[in-house]
Amino acid sequence: MDEMIIPLVKEKMDKAIESYQQRLKTVRAGRANPSSLDGVMASYYGVMTPLKQLATISVPEATQLLIKPFDKGCLKDIEKAIFESNLGYTPNNDGESIRIVIPPLTEERRKELTKQVKAIAEDAKVSIRNARHEGLDEAKKQELPEDLEKQLEKEIQDLVNNYNKKIEDLLKEKEQELLTV
Repeated sequence: MDEMIIPLVKEKMDKAIESYQQRLKTVRAGRANPSSLDGVMASYYGVMTPLKQLATISVPEATQLLIKPFDKGCLKDIEKAIFESNLGYTPNNDGESIRIVIPPLTEERRKELTKQVKAIAEDAKVSIRNARHEGLDEAKKQELPEDLEKQLEKEIQDLVNNYNKKIEDLLKEKEQELLTV
């Protein structure tokens, strides 16, 4: 029974790290990255649809994104969705595609993004702690002998420490990326 708790906790922590990495990708660092548009939803014939399902997003230059819709009829909707996404992008519609020139980050904006990245890291740590609590609660439900329960607690805490270190490493990497001019 207790052999199932550790893999379950580990799986939840893996998902927390995966989610954290996905969220970090959406924070732009002064250069063009198609994943910065992952959260953008555009109205496509009245249905909110992810941008990457409506168009190809490429990086023709280091500071530019090119969005070519599959259906040119939704060009205006895509442009409107990018404006409303509050990403700080100004789309340029040429009738065929949309170009976005990524503005260089100001020092103030870099600091804002660093704070945002730290908040995302804290959310990931909360997810890790929640997985720990769920694992410990499950162990208590099984009414294990006290020595086994203590051993399980130690193993779970070791997992928490390892995953928190991964989060910290990813955070330092992203902060370095943001603060590099």
